[in-house]
Amino acid sequence: MSFLKEFREFAVKGNVIDLAVGVIIGAAFGKIVDSLVSDIIMPLVGLIFGKLDFSNLYIVLGPRPSGVADTLVELKKAGAPVLAYGNFITVAVNFVILAFIIFLMVKQINRLRSLTEAPPPPAPPATPEDVMLLREIRDSLKR
Repeated sequence: MSFLKEFREFAVKGNVIDLAVGVIIGAAFGKIVDSLVSDIIMPLVGLIFGKLDFSNLYIVLGPRPSGVADTLVELKKAGAPVLAYGNFITVAVNFVILAFIIFLMVKQINRLRSLTEAPPPPAPPATPEDVMLLREIRDSLKR
């Protein structure tokens, strides 16, 4: 079998295509959750805790360069070492929300599956062969 034929068979399998669709939808869904977190949730959290912009929370780890504005973007452009913990907080909240939404989706899918897939009735236990032989002997002795 040629390499190209083998690759084509692999690429057109249903699982590979399903995985590709899942990755594309997941990337788009991640952007939606990222926007939800950065544009809606984090400003509300910032308002509650008194900081309006978490993305600009940082600690400078070295000397501040002279003549550079005191913002995270400008300090990074100047090459100053900064610990941008505000961005980490935003990404962590983003992850928690995304994980919670995926949990709810999987829980709902499992619930729907259990409704559609009724378990089959239990099969009667198979009678062991030695019991069958003993029954035949018993029946033949009765005759």
